[in-house]
Amino acid sequence: MKILAFDTSTEYCSVALYLDGETGKTETLAGHRHSELLLPMIRETLNQGRLELTDIDGLAFGAGPGSFTGLRIACGVAQGLAFAASLPVIGISTLQAIAHQNTHDKIIVAIDARMGEIYHAAYIRQENNWHTVSKPILCQPQHAPALPGSQWIGCGSGFDIYHRILSECYNQNLIKINYTCYPHAQEIAQLAAAKGISDFHTDPAQAAPVYLRNKVALKESER
Repeated sequence: MKILAFDTSTEYCSVALYLDGETGKTETLAGHRHSELLLPMIRETLNQGRLELTDIDGLAFGAGPGSFTGLRIACGVAQGLAFAASLPVIGISTLQAIAHQNTHDKIIVAIDARMGEIYHAAYIRQENNWHTVSKPILCQPQHAPALPGSQWIGCGSGFDIYHRILSECYNQNLIKINYTCYPHAQEIAQLAAAKGISDFHTDPAQAAPVYLRNKVALKESER
């Protein structure tokens, strides 16, 4: 199976190529240059694998949650490439991609959502599949959902920024916090491969970002 994956949901821009179980990747700190960097990085990744786009079995992108602009860039590029090369496409949760970076089986993910809020989810790995314990939501860190049991690991930029609040919230649950965790194309490719091409959309128009928030910025009166 050959899957081309990419993510632009944070300040990083990453591209990965999954080739029959092996994953090659490239990544850069893009700032606000994702639209400028992504296509050249995809071309470079395909060249390194000695492949053309038409050799790929499917496309996977970080669907969110994350930066509104970044999610639209990744989804738009995925749709455009899928239409051009008649490829199936799938969006992968950025929260689950962060969880997949860990070898531990119980993961709480919190991503900074700005405006004093976080994107939050919790997963348990069973037989190499991630099962959702707490579905992805947008909330204030002090209102993060309660979770059962102990032996959880926390990760994601939400834990970086709201360390004290989330540590107190999950005082009885956490055994460790992994800092500076961001979604990467490598895990997006691996999660897409685990699903199988049959789960991909054959119509690229069905691929869509996952925002969780409809409001982009605070009003003047709310600042």
